[in-house]
Amino acid sequence: MQDADALVVGAGPAGLATAISLARRGVETLVIERRVPPLDKACGEGIMPAGVRTLAALGVELSSLRAAPFRGVRFIEGERAFAGRFATGAGLGIRRTVLSNALLEVASKAGVEVRFACALDRWELRAEGVCARTSQGEVSARVLIGADGLASRVRAHAGLAAPSAPRRFGMRRHLRLAPWSEEVEVHWGDAAEAYVTPVAPDEVGVALLGSGDGRRYPDLLARFPALAARLADAEPVSEVRGGGPFWQRARSRVAERVALIGDAAGYTDAVTGEGITLALHSAAALARVIAERRPLAEYETAWRRLSRAHRAMAALLGFGTAHPRLRRAAFRALAAAPLAFEALLRIAADEGVRGLSRTGSRS
Repeated sequence: MQDADALVVGAGPAGLATAISLARRGVETLVIERRVPPLDKACGEGIMPAGVRTLAALGVELSSLRAAPFRGVRFIEGERAFAGRFATGAGLGIRRTVLSNALLEVASKAGVEVRFACALDRWELRAEGVCARTSQGEVSARVLIGADGLASRVRAHAGLAAPSAPRRFGMRRHLRLAPWSEEVEVHWGDAAEAYVTPVAPDEVGVALLGSGDGRRYPDLLARFPALAARLADAEPVSEVRGGGPFWQRARSRVAERVALIGDAAGYTDAVTGEGITLALHSAAALARVIAERRPLAEYETAWRRLSRAHRAMAALLGFGTAHPRLRRAAFRALAAAPLAFEALLRIAADEGVRGLSRTGSRS
């Protein structure tokens, strides 16, 4: 007898959104998580408008959360700046711990069991499904869902990992400071970017992307003198937390009785800001395929469609990080034609919604 119909490894936003969507479709779902709350992760902590709508559809009470809206994205390099506004509502800046607690509450109400301090050791395929050995004993299920992040053990054990050249790392810290903009600011420098996201009425998150680890946060911030000066007197309200390396690849999102979701499914770069939104949309698509007992290959097709704009934007912006002169030329052109940047932003923000509607997926 199986312990659950679906076993989700990882209680991040991707894993919990999948579990909630499955439970609401009548699929008995168990989530295991090696950590204990509060669950945190280095993250830019900005959710695009389509992701905000998906959170609301999942049942997250957005109005009760300690968070802050943002209306668009502003690129800044030296004295040059240009911005684009979203066409379909506001995004949401929210601490990862706050988002995690909100999703755990919804999951509990949906009847999802979450076992904390429960690490996956190994797993094997059997005729009737998957048998997973965990630090709390064996668990059997019809399907195994890897939502275990950048360094996914499920991805590796399923033979789905593809060669990935480690490129960049991210570091994040929160500061007690009222947001000075209704936009997420992306400050560009050579081989590094700084992201400023409002996460509460009196707090911003500052994420730095580049090479190195969390011990170099002050040095990396110093590459952005104007931003560093603005933040100089702000009180840090969290420790520096690092993550990476980015550009983790998967050959496929599916194998026999196994599916990957979120960062485990393959991660390009945080430069796009689409990570959580893509994970939420992918969760709805995966839940539909599993609940309707359709071939997992249909989820692979849906994921590719949902991530198309995300991957294209990552490639474009990744090219910009690697070629500063060409990036500056492109920025000069976009600064002179701000509507062009706004059009690009809207395409990237809305493509996943159109992809989701084509899959017919609903949470």
